[in-house]
Amino acid sequence: MRWCGCFWLIDPCRTSRGARLASCGRKGVGVFASALGKPLSLNSDYRQWKALLQAAGVPDGRLHDTRHTAATVRLVLGVPERTVMSVMGWSSTAMAARYQDVTDPIRRDVADRIGGLLWAERKGADDAD
Repeated sequence: MRWCGCFWLIDPCRTSRGARLASCGRKGVGVFASALGKPLSLNSDYRQWKALLQAAGVPDGRLHDTRHTAATVRLVLGVPERTVMSVMGWSSTAMAARYQDVTDPIRRDVADRIGGLLWAERKGADDAD
């Protein structure tokens, strides 16, 4: 068992489920566990997340929604997709499409930029008359 940032990785051969997986040829199975090597309660992250929100004095929200928010903020800021994929830990652009929500201001900006390209030449011609 070794500490890996925020959770413990348990050698798959040392747990019954891990032993079964290892016997099937699967290696490197990670299991979330407590510092004592016991499985975490199914809702421990939920309780910790809610306590963190309350302690920070921020509005209640779902932990999963923060992933969408983080991805969308990067889209709004114009962070290159490759960089977003690296930061978020994604290996495919499909994940970016799944988590990044195109907002109305983004749509407006695209429409304005396209409009500027389409009508800029016409405006110049009208001004010359």
